[in-house]
Amino acid sequence: MKKVTRRWLVAFMVPVMFLTMAGMVPVAKAESSLGIRVGGAILIDADSGKVLYEENATQPLGIASMTKMMTEYLMFEALEEGTITWDQQFKVNGYTYAISQDRRLSNVPLRRDGTYTIRELYEAVAIYSANAATIAIAETIAGTEAEFVNLMNEKAKELGLTDYKFVNSTGLNNEDLQGMHPSGSGEKDENVMPARSVAKLAYQLIKDYPEVLDTTKISQKIFREGTSDAIEMKNWNFMLPGLDYEYPGVDGLKTGTTLFAGHCFTGTAVRENKRLIAVVMNAVDDKGVGSYKARFDATRSLFDYGFNQFSNVELVSKGYQFKGQKTLGVIKGKERKVAIASKEPVSMIIRKSDKEEYEPQLVVDDKLVKNGQVQAPIKKGTVIGHLKVVRKDGTDLGFIDGKIAGTEVITTEDVKKAGWFALTMGAIGDFFSNAWNSSTGFVKGLFK
Repeated sequence: MKKVTRRWLVAFMVPVMFLTMAGMVPVAKAESSLGIRVGGAILIDADSGKVLYEENATQPLGIASMTKMMTEYLMFEALEEGTITWDQQFKVNGYTYAISQDRRLSNVPLRRDGTYTIRELYEAVAIYSANAATIAIAETIAGTEAEFVNLMNEKAKELGLTDYKFVNSTGLNNEDLQGMHPSGSGEKDENVMPARSVAKLAYQLIKDYPEVLDTTKISQKIFREGTSDAIEMKNWNFMLPGLDYEYPGVDGLKTGTTLFAGHCFTGTAVRENKRLIAVVMNAVDDKGVGSYKARFDATRSLFDYGFNQFSNVELVSKGYQFKGQKTLGVIKGKERKVAIASKEPVSMIIRKSDKEEYEPQLVVDDKLVKNGQVQAPIKKGTVIGHLKVVRKDGTDLGFIDGKIAGTEVITTEDVKKAGWFALTMGAIGDFFSNAWNSSTGFVKGLFK
């Protein structure tokens, strides 16, 4: 009976496994502490890069059209360097024409014999996630999409992203590129990154090229308005003002949806001078089904958590002195000690209730400080190490760029070098002190 049962289970489970892998059977994800169901997620402060929340944020997953943030980064960089211009014309070729005519994909149809400016193409990318327009920008910058993909992977390494793989400029499944996918990649290849790397890319894009938000905040626009090619572009970011899932302060950044990646979104919102970046990947509802609503609901939960629970808190004041180590010893100085303190205050965005969970730690410069002493002469303001703020239980999520919250620790006074007579007398004093200690130690040892 057991053998029959096992065979029946295997016969049932194998097709279910294959259907699940193909995305045909919804897989319910466990609800997180924030009530979201996602393949991966992260929330960061856009100003400092402080990570406020993460869930399965280091597992590489499909990123779909969130890929276009890298294309935008390289486009802004090329504009900055002068290798392309906003008014530069792109002449449509067979590849971009064929992809632009596939209305199953997000596209603005391009004329076979048409030319389009980089600005027109960029607006189609940033607002409407137009795929052929993205390829056109990539080809303008690098000559071919394959060469542009090389630039994408090089830039990802330069930005410090991890576990990434770019195989095209759009985030489409390669098999949707009608056999014209970039050379060096396979038909089944996909763009992948973990949520942490997606957030870091968004963080760098906004930090280095904040003007991207001037376009991503546009909820709708007419492409080539006033011509026979005019087409309405409605932003796929439905959290923008006036759209279905609007959220106060949202002005970007990039959606992404494919069968492989599921429903993804990198969103950013600002409120009272505090900007957050949220990334959700493969978001589903309570039945395990992915949808636009699921990704925007998950993003809303992240934004609510960030804006309601976190604030910028001063954890260390300027001139802070460490308990039990307010001074360092001085070698060959007119003074035997020198006072030390923090150079600047240290603030960090944390949950309002967690302030007492953090403490300052002193890390001295081993080249300057030997056995707790520094050598004279010493000038006021000399940097002798740094102060870092850490969470006592070690559970802090850190910063997206790996930095540590802290400031320099400096001397707060001058200490001049002692003259030769003082040094000589000091040496003699040390000699007799050591000799006395040795002798008393010897005598004490006799009576043990």
